[in-house]
Amino acid sequence: MQPLKPFLILVAGGSASGKSTVVSKILEKAGLDDVLIIKHDDYYNNQDDMTMDERLKVNYDHPNSLDDKLLYKDLIELLKGNEISKPTYDFVNYTRSKETEIVKPKPVIIVEGILILTNKKIRDLADIKLFVESDDDVRFIRRLKRDLVERGRSLESIVSQYLETVKPMHYEFVKPTKRYADIIIPNDQTHDVAVDVITGKIKQISGEKK
Repeated sequence: MQPLKPFLILVAGGSASGKSTVVSKILEKAGLDDVLIIKHDDYYNNQDDMTMDERLKVNYDHPNSLDDKLLYKDLIELLKGNEISKPTYDFVNYTRSKETEIVKPKPVIIVEGILILTNKKIRDLADIKLFVESDDDVRFIRRLKRDLVERGRSLESIVSQYLETVKPMHYEFVKPTKRYADIIIPNDQTHDVAVDVITGKIKQISGEKK
């Protein structure tokens, strides 16, 4: 018997909008535990040929900073039931890590990233496309805390990057992709209704694939 094609969910939204929190709620509500979560960030371009000064000047909130050709290729393989060697990203050195991760397909695959809905070929692979929305100030504070603690950034570099690229790119590239989402989730308040709708849709589509 042919195995079922994995169920693919794309989750977009502004930087630090709470995408991971919403995903956790969906998985909990839907009773899903055999899930593969992929971070779009791991597909930032390899920049080994660039100096650190050059890497620091790259606009990481522009679609061109990501290797979507490789992500598309990897998703195709996963949807076929094949394992992949997934890249990982070094946020301290601003380039792709030397280490890769062997990833096997699972019944549900979730790809998270601020720009994940910008690429039509990737959008067309998805069963459900979500956009998580949150207040700009809340997102900035979350991002500030995360980059200070998890990514070893300085306060000055975080604020500079936010004002020069993160905020303008959000309005130019990220926010407009809301129109491609099947469901927009406001993360400034309770999102139980949205999670219930998404859970029902997952169960419906999963049933249709059986």
